[in-house]
Amino acid sequence: MSLIEGLRLALESLWVNKMRSSLTILGVVIGIAAVITVVAVGQGGQAVLMAELQKIGTNVFAIYVNWQEGEPLGEHDFTFQDIAVIKELVPEITYLAPTYYIPSVVRGPKDKKPAQVIGTEADYAQVTNVKVVRGRFLSQGAGTTRAVAVLDQTLAGEIFGRLDPVGKRVTINNRPAQVIGLTKEESGFLGIQTSKRIYVPLSFAQDISGQRVIQQMEGMAANQENIGAAMAKAIKVLERRHNTKDRYKAISLEEQMKIAGKITGIITLIIGAVAGISLLVGGIGVMNIMLVSVTERTREIGIRLALGARRKDILKQFLIEAVVLCLAGGLLGVVIGAGGSVLVARLAKWPPLISFGTVLIAFAFSVAIGIFFGLYPAGRAAKMNPIEALRQE
Repeated sequence: MSLIEGLRLALESLWVNKMRSSLTILGVVIGIAAVITVVAVGQGGQAVLMAELQKIGTNVFAIYVNWQEGEPLGEHDFTFQDIAVIKELVPEITYLAPTYYIPSVVRGPKDKKPAQVIGTEADYAQVTNVKVVRGRFLSQGAGTTRAVAVLDQTLAGEIFGRLDPVGKRVTINNRPAQVIGLTKEESGFLGIQTSKRIYVPLSFAQDISGQRVIQQMEGMAANQENIGAAMAKAIKVLERRHNTKDRYKAISLEEQMKIAGKITGIITLIIGAVAGISLLVGGIGVMNIMLVSVTERTREIGIRLALGARRKDILKQFLIEAVVLCLAGGLLGVVIGAGGSVLVARLAKWPPLISFGTVLIAFAFSVAIGIFFGLYPAGRAAKMNPIEALRQE
């Protein structure tokens, strides 16, 4: 039996049992569509995350204390003088800012909202690419306790309404401060608004919390090539000044991007594997229906064998039928998966990333499922005794 004849017979058989064939391929359709959508969404999310990190710059780094669990930061781990000395002794560093993060409640004339206070200095705007849209950012000046604040637009809109906040006052954990600037509203990953932020001088943040600590330093190297030297030299300066060893660590944004990329890749792989289980379920459905088909067509098989059909012809006929079922499911699954990927990408406001390789692998997998799960029913049909088969009613 030729391949063309086998395809014709398979299509005729599937057409006769349209409803059953449709329900059979549904599992394959769902499996293929799920795999393509999950992988496309995962790759798209990974690309967006990398793009967001790239906006800040790959020559950005952070220096932090390599503290043990339960060990609090000390007020002498980082000092204002450390910043000045590092900037003087490490020419590879262009900007360096101390940072202190405090959860807080900020009150304005219209409302009060939870927000994240970031105690820092002027260099922070350069390091983290903060855009000021009105007024100005913080001034450079280690140790200044001036009670001023820079709000992000979202927070300003919620606590001031339509009022212009620049020049007006807010209270941060019941401490008054004057608003000197507004920063551009920034979206986080997936377009989700990050925690509302308010920037204040570091010493003022320490006064608010009652703790004279600096959590970390965030800096920017002159270029990406110098970032390794910048971090290494800065740590040496700190170790020399504080007479310690292995107390400080540094990580660059590029390293964070690699870690984030690995994490999102693993998550995509795991979810894709879970989605792929539905393909196996669909394959089992194909095998069950093919076994039913073999049982129903026992007499037909017996007649064909009696008329001279070879056992390999019978095998080929039912195997082609199973593959055609899975191919049909694969094609529909690719179309639905691509459509689902585009829909999710639009809702998440990122460009759809449908990998041709993923589509090809998913499609090839559907064919492999057809062969694997169709082989047993086809082999069972081919092994039938023609005399016994003809006795079936």
